[in-house]
Amino acid sequence: MTQLPAAQNPPASAGSATSAGSDHPKALYGGAGTRRITVRDLAAAKERGEKWPMLTAYDAMTASVFDEAGIPVLLVGDSMGNCHLGFDTTVPVTMDHMTMLSAAVVRGTSRALVVGDLTFGSYQEGPVQALRSATRLVKEAGVGAVKLEGGERSLAQTETLVQAGIPVMAHLGLTPQSVNTLGYRVQGRGDEAAHRLVRDAKAAQDAGAFAVVLELVPAELAAEVTRSLQIPTVGIGAGPDTDAQVLVWTDMAGMTGGKVPRFTRQYADLRRTLGDAARAFAGDVVGGAFPAEEHTFH
Repeated sequence: MTQLPAAQNPPASAGSATSAGSDHPKALYGGAGTRRITVRDLAAAKERGEKWPMLTAYDAMTASVFDEAGIPVLLVGDSMGNCHLGFDTTVPVTMDHMTMLSAAVVRGTSRALVVGDLTFGSYQEGPVQALRSATRLVKEAGVGAVKLEGGERSLAQTETLVQAGIPVMAHLGLTPQSVNTLGYRVQGRGDEAAHRLVRDAKAAQDAGAFAVVLELVPAELAAEVTRSLQIPTVGIGAGPDTDAQVLVWTDMAGMTGGKVPRFTRQYADLRRTLGDAARAFAGDVVGGAFPAEEHTFH
């Protein structure tokens, strides 16, 4: 497993998690509220200049841990394909997968805004297909919002969903569903590509999106987009100046095996911890130490 050097990988500290709005009673992270976070709360945080965290989640138990930790937004991402379902990319993930796991995350939480991804092939045909897919996530899974990839190319889909009352988070930059076209590389380099990304971000905002994810784009460009929008930006590999940051939880917690993305910081080593626990259990079973008398019924 690839580990960052200790000096670059400090442990998480609640005391070090500060932001411009963290002392506000309505702060997304660290605030006093207990009701479900809504997109209106995210808009208010943007106005306060408050930064906030977002993590992915794919099951009720993990989601409950993050909800108890105060993470205000949980994304049931199609990243489940890579880190939960064993696929090589996000492309094979279906709406059946997404609906089932989104429902689990919703059941495991009481405060976080749960955002469900629209999977590859579930909205590209047009607004009618997008509305059908998004409606399924809202009705069957109970999500509070959906996410789809693309700016201008998804304009009609975004407008239709927003008009139907379904909040939409846009996703720009590296869009994993387009991996067969884009590959895994930084997006938005060069004047033409940068202008196109800014245009896409403004188009998503104008279509009614409540936030924009910026993945794997130059930090300076992400900062420019953040300044130019009235809606929050969520960065992943996009530098420190976005309104929020998101990580795939298995990367963040050190569950991912092998090489991890450069932009990820590992706050724990759960892969080693879980492996150690499994080996300790196996040793006790083989050696006869488990189950002991206190684990036995008569």
